[in-house]
Amino acid sequence: MRIIQLDEEKKNNILEGLLKRDPNQYGQYAQTVEAIVEDVKNRKDQAVFEYTKKFDHADISADNIRVTEEEIRQAMESVDPQLIEVMIKSMANIEDHHRRQLRQSWFSSRPDGTILGQKITPLERVGVYVPGGKAAYPSTVLMNIVPAKVAGVDRIIMTTPPGADGKVNPVTLTAAYLAGVREVYKVGGAQAVAALAFGTQSIPRVDKIVGPGNIFVALAKKAVYGHVSIDSIAGPSEILVIADESANPRYVAADLLSQAEHDELASAILVTDSMALAQAVSKEVDLFLGQLSRKAILEKSLENYGYILVVDSLEEAIETANDIASEHLEIATKNPFEVMTKIRNAGAIFIGEYSSEPLGDYFAGPNHVLPTNGTARFFSPLGVDDFIKKSSIIYYSREALEKVHEEIEQFASAEQLTAHANSIHVRFQKEDV
Repeated sequence: MRIIQLDEEKKNNILEGLLKRDPNQYGQYAQTVEAIVEDVKNRKDQAVFEYTKKFDHADISADNIRVTEEEIRQAMESVDPQLIEVMIKSMANIEDHHRRQLRQSWFSSRPDGTILGQKITPLERVGVYVPGGKAAYPSTVLMNIVPAKVAGVDRIIMTTPPGADGKVNPVTLTAAYLAGVREVYKVGGAQAVAALAFGTQSIPRVDKIVGPGNIFVALAKKAVYGHVSIDSIAGPSEILVIADESANPRYVAADLLSQAEHDELASAILVTDSMALAQAVSKEVDLFLGQLSRKAILEKSLENYGYILVVDSLEEAIETANDIASEHLEIATKNPFEVMTKIRNAGAIFIGEYSSEPLGDYFAGPNHVLPTNGTARFFSPLGVDDFIKKSSIIYYSREALEKVHEEIEQFASAEQLTAHANSIHVRFQKEDV
């Protein structure tokens, strides 16, 4: 990996380069995606079937678009029972973590007859998009479905692209069944997002769409936002490691590569105040590259967005991490908990040398759907709050309103909204006469 002695100009250049990975920058695909979305909106099922044939080479119709109970049973029978046990344990950890996020409705009353509060209501219908085709992402299934179930969502609809044989990956189906979802449709890409957003004859319209996908899925979610809610527009995966001379270079190298293997746009960055560690990590990366199966992707990813940044102090390393606001942040220093308290911007923070990033991807419990491309400055991981809505509760007795009605009328009149003022005034008009 390239080693860079960091200064302000180089940091700014790196930040600018990382932002180019943002799906919002891929405008050349936007017109294609918008055309697909509009076509599905207008022609519904027929458009979905045609795009599925075109992009996934599968013959899907109203008769077979929904996964049957028999298909689920066959899928579960074909999956390694040990993997099922692992998924069950992972799901238990995810559920436990997200149950701690649950909010309660609350109400506050005063002696004058005023009641104010907030009512928490789960979303009624949520669509979960899961990438598919040849690959299987059961962890994504669990991370999106479990918090929705914990939140109390009434109906969860999952879409995932089929293979050319018209079947859904059995591991994906098994994870959905374990998580409690029975409504799965064989459709992927922008056409799936559009179907969930507007509804078709076969696929119901939802209130919110969550789940990762390729650039076409990301842009489709952006296109339908406002018609429905979405979780985020996810960019390529990224990891940043803060490490000092106490870190194990082999561990650091392995963790950087764990994210670089996702795709050629993935970002892997080490920030350290030790040149000796930087050099040792670079050597370990080279050794691992000769052993790992996705070597071509790893090399391209590191060439594009892989950096070892050497800074003058640990404080500068922390400042750099906060500027980059990485999706995944690992802290491998002598006092990692102290460093953690100074981190403002990160999707998930992994503390200490035995808390490697894949622990969060698969098993620990916190959600692995995280803000990318610097959006950790203002976005949070997917959680229970993404599947609820809040309604304000307001109750005033006559006595309570009488004490303040003149002030409200004055405020409304100051904005020249006389109908607003009148709405209050009429309730006390008799007394004024």
